[in-house]
Amino acid sequence: MNSRYDEVSEMIVAKFRRSLPMAAEMGIIPYKSENGRWIGSPYEGNSWWTGGFWPGLMWQLFNATGDEAFKQEARRTQQLLTDEFRTYLQLNHDMGFMYLLSTGADYKLTGSEQARVDTLHAASLLLGRFNPCGYIRAWNSKAQMGYAIIDCMMNLSILFWASRQLEDPRFANAARIHADMSLREFLRPDGSVSHIIELDPATGKRVAEHPGQGYCLGSSWSRGQAWGLYGFTQTYLNTGDARYLDAAQRIAGYFVSHIRPDGLTDCDFCQPDTEERIDNIAGACAACGLMELAKATGEDKWQKAALRLVDGLLAHCCDWSEERCGVLTHCTASYHDDGAGRHTNITYGDYFLVEALCKLRGTDPMLWM
Repeated sequence: MNSRYDEVSEMIVAKFRRSLPMAAEMGIIPYKSENGRWIGSPYEGNSWWTGGFWPGLMWQLFNATGDEAFKQEARRTQQLLTDEFRTYLQLNHDMGFMYLLSTGADYKLTGSEQARVDTLHAASLLLGRFNPCGYIRAWNSKAQMGYAIIDCMMNLSILFWASRQLEDPRFANAARIHADMSLREFLRPDGSVSHIIELDPATGKRVAEHPGQGYCLGSSWSRGQAWGLYGFTQTYLNTGDARYLDAAQRIAGYFVSHIRPDGLTDCDFCQPDTEERIDNIAGACAACGLMELAKATGEDKWQKAALRLVDGLLAHCCDWSEERCGVLTHCTASYHDDGAGRHTNITYGDYFLVEALCKLRGTDPMLWM
């Protein structure tokens, strides 16, 4: 393996060894870093959907180094996440993002029985969002009762995990039904995917498409493409169903055709040429999905595309200064709403960069599985 990836990984470990004590002192789950400080979630406190990425990052670093400081920090923030079970009302479909990477990782890497129970609790809450008309409800407001979003493909793995743990097919059955709906309603003929589809909650029939976090209705929000690419790849790995592998390859082909010459990723693949908005979270996530797709298919073109993305991030968008907390720059949460961050460091961008590097170095513990 390229020694440069080893060197970069060591730099990342050193940076987070320096910056994690600040997060612990602040008592927060870091969402992003700006002006030399960690900043907590922009909305909904510790119920905000990204909360699992920080402990997931810590578990990746613990697995790679054996440093107990990373395990301690992961468990500090996991306690904040499991406290959210009791608040309940703000939790939504993002239970996989929040808990498979935190308590699920804890169980996988340490065998903690309490972590296993907490992850099963999260899976049960996600199963409770399943509408028998054929989809997992995304959000909680009455007006959004029929909303399903492409992001949820990344949350299905916690349901497959629960079925394996309990030897109970209910969880996996719901996941497959949602994945089949996503194949039917989200995947477009050109290989791109929609972000939000509204279904009739009484019948499951399609009502409308909504623009979501992309440039406009019908455009191609790049992180949505990454969620679809990696999510369908994971669903194939969980089921062995070739339909999901085919979907992942179609989305991958579309995504790869839109990688910028510098290896970075536009926030929306349909955005105007006159405005530059980059979302490196999309590129880092897609790189992870492409590497798993390369292993699943044996096709080296997906691995080469993943390396283009990783190399672009390392060449242009990593901050190694001691004055700043995180690493990956030019992360953008949403095309039109800068409230959650534009062209800044966001923690789940760091998570996916580290996961990609761990895959390249052979240390990735496959936390999604």
